[in-house]
Amino acid sequence: MRVDAVTGLLSEAQYLPSANFDARPEGALVDALVIHAISLPPGEYPGSDIERLFCNSLDLDCHPFYRGISGLTVSSHFLVRRDGQVLQFVPCQARAWHAGASQLEGRQRVNDFSIGIELEGSDFAPFEEAQYQSLVEVTRALRDAYPDIALERIVGHSDIAPGRKTDPGPYFNWARYRRALVGDIRA
Repeated sequence: MRVDAVTGLLSEAQYLPSANFDARPEGALVDALVIHAISLPPGEYPGSDIERLFCNSLDLDCHPFYRGISGLTVSSHFLVRRDGQVLQFVPCQARAWHAGASQLEGRQRVNDFSIGIELEGSDFAPFEEAQYQSLVEVTRALRDAYPDIALERIVGHSDIAPGRKTDPGPYFNWARYRRALVGDIRA
């Protein structure tokens, strides 16, 4: 798995272009990853409503929860499905709209310098083995393409927006993920 330097697309990821992105500020250096969790409707999976949300084609009448997110224009660079499938919505060199009001190491506007990876899941259930495997592969490819992404700047949405966001939530096993990134066979 690798990121194409020209297109910003990850090999082996299915590309579903989102309109919810823009250019990063001139000179912005990608040096952070933000791990998220999402399920639509909340707590339900699998389904295609996450993709529809990110691609502005969500049928707001198909679930009562969706009325509350009407007009929301969000995206992420990647989504890792429960079965490990990786979808990409925004090229890596572009700024996806995933972090919202956020701060990391004293820097505001985390979207400017980060890549967002959504995991299909919630705060209420463990993530799947296939998701961890794909997440590690994606992270390694991103760190190869963006060597300034340090382990300490791989964070959860809750870390950059405390009090506002809780994802990836208590069931995400950070220790396991980090061990796998550094090649510990016990991951």
